[in-house]
Amino acid sequence: MTHVSSLCVYCGSRTGTDPAYRQAAEQLGRLMAQHRIRLVYGGGRIGLMGVLADAVLAGGGSVVGIIPHHLEAREVGHHGVGELRVVDSMHSRKNEMFALADAFAVLPGGLGTLDETFEILTWRQLELHDKPIVLVNIAGYWDPFLKLLERIDNTGFMAPECWRLFVVVERPEDVIATIRRLPPPAVAEAPELL
Repeated sequence: MTHVSSLCVYCGSRTGTDPAYRQAAEQLGRLMAQHRIRLVYGGGRIGLMGVLADAVLAGGGSVVGIIPHHLEAREVGHHGVGELRVVDSMHSRKNEMFALADAFAVLPGGLGTLDETFEILTWRQLELHDKPIVLVNIAGYWDPFLKLLERIDNTGFMAPECWRLFVVVERPEDVIATIRRLPPPAVAEAPELL
């Protein structure tokens, strides 16, 4: 079983068109606070990021936001969190988020969320880490992404074992239980990522 005391959540700086996305972020935040799991996230107070952080805080939970200096004003850094780290670059942001997390969950989001998702999956494929990754497929949001991966697999650009790099769940209620059921990481963290 995987112990999770700190969960990195990738999600949008917008709330999206379906109210289910906001509801999922709120529910995941409430559950993290109830289970005393610290949120590590992109540091914004807007979009799903803000909804998620506010839900964790409302439940008495712990939040660490990490935001690059050049995005702090653009994403409206959340100065109400317990700790807001302002870093020099997107690369530094992703490295710090990685270093602080026991596992990763991915809610709906845009290009930035896709960037973070592909990078954390690639790092796992390259055996630079073995931390659990869970895609939260709210209202089928990640179905096109999964179709893209099928295309990549079917055209010979992805090894079939890459499907084991992540788990897909349909509800935020399944995230924590799913992570806890997974085996503990077998790969030590590569020092160049920290």
